[in-house]
Amino acid sequence: MLRKGGSAMGMLRGRDDDADVRRFRMKQKLASIGDDFWIEDEEGNRAYRVDGKRVRVRSTFVLEDSSGREVAKIQERKMSVRDKVAIERDDRTLATVRKAMVGLRDRFVIDVQGGDDLKAHGNIVDHEYEIERDGDTVATISKRWFRVRDTYGVEVGDGEDVGLLLATVVALESLTDPE
Repeated sequence: MLRKGGSAMGMLRGRDDDADVRRFRMKQKLASIGDDFWIEDEEGNRAYRVDGKRVRVRSTFVLEDSSGREVAKIQERKMSVRDKVAIERDDRTLATVRKAMVGLRDRFVIDVQGGDDLKAHGNIVDHEYEIERDGDTVATISKRWFRVRDTYGVEVGDGEDVGLLLATVVALESLTDPE
């Protein structure tokens, strides 16, 4: 877990090294449907692949580990009153991501099936936000750690479900992408 009310960031550009977090590098523009892109670990190794697919009327992304095993499926649900994205694993809904209806800042609720729900808040569009569970930060997303344009980092706290949190970042990107 990252520090309460803050982060234990340590990724690149002057950040402290913290062995209790996993760090990943993502591109700012997700692949469009039909395209693929890689999520790299902090050493630059390809750790996860996001496969963009179009299934009937829904946009779908599949998150795979480096060996090609499906970790999560991220599917937009645009037929409801509010847009939401379902994250599935093994043909079961793992979580549902939707925009919170209160507040002026970007806030999203992640309803986790059979677990504690998560909240994402901050500037989602500009990739400067945190994902929390019960007030504790479990992941931090920021592009400030990179000099490279259109790149941002994701730090995931120790013991957290990396697949779920990376899938949540992809889901948030798909919900906030203006295209």
